[in-house]
Amino acid sequence: MTADTITLYEAIGGDPTVRALTKRFYALMDTLPEAARCRAVHPPTLEGSEAKLYDYLTGYLGGPPVYVEKYGHPRLRSRHFAAAIGPEETAEWLLCFRRALDETIENPKLREIIWPPIERLAFHMQNRE
Repeated sequence: MTADTITLYEAIGGDPTVRALTKRFYALMDTLPEAARCRAVHPPTLEGSEAKLYDYLTGYLGGPPVYVEKYGHPRLRSRHFAAAIGPEETAEWLLCFRRALDETIENPKLREIIWPPIERLAFHMQNRE
């Protein structure tokens, strides 16, 4: 890495942007009728989920490894295995994330760098047909 290289975390605006992204994502999930199945697999309050996604995305995007420091290796699939995640829940999760991404990350090129691995991650979490 050269002195000119910055992480995605820095490029999108760091902590305030990751906080805004996760806050918007869960607000959408909590209010969009078309995300009801995805919302139903979450706890009654989304605060804990929002905090964990914030921690995860912070490190994932190149910021401090907050999630790993708090919880260890993400092991996301195994941590989500108790939730029934099928094609509908996956599609709804992606709908919320895409909208939140579009609303909080100004630069379209940065959004398009972030989106493909997020989409792959969402499909990886699916554990039923």
